[in-house]
Amino acid sequence: MTSRYRAMPIEEAALQELRVRDDAGRGPVPYTDGEGGAPLRCCLRTSTAGERIALVSYAPLRRWAARTGADPGAYDEQGPVFVHAEDCGGPAGGAGYPFARPGVQRTARRYDARGHILGGRVLDLGEDPDGVIERALAEDFADPGVALVHLRFAEFGCFQFEVRRP
Repeated sequence: MTSRYRAMPIEEAALQELRVRDDAGRGPVPYTDGEGGAPLRCCLRTSTAGERIALVSYAPLRRWAARTGADPGAYDEQGPVFVHAEDCGGPAGGAGYPFARPGVQRTARRYDARGHILGGRVLDLGEDPDGVIERALAEDFADPGVALVHLRFAEFGCFQFEVRRP
């Protein structure tokens, strides 16, 4: 499937900072992933056993607002994300949306240019996960007030990736 929308990994400059001090002010604690399967937001894939990763606190809306001059106010939040402990070169590309699997749920949150939430919804990815996400993003961006959308894991609320207005 060719996607109209681009899932954005955490930007390289932010990753460099997060690997020194995360958005909660803590230094990372890298470890060797013994099992694999951690959703890596640096390269938008799951980890494999033996990779060096870190769980860091990340504030995606805050970082976007710093670049755009937005003021998300109380909508600014931070949460845990997995990243490689060292530079990984980013996403390798490929078809489909990261972390999209049949039968799971994701949350889509829409934000305006100020960084305020316009709405959100739970997506049941069913048997066509990429198609469900693609259609949801098309509906979201049909609203001219939507500047960006965050996809999140429904189970934990953790940030997956950002999609900006095309």
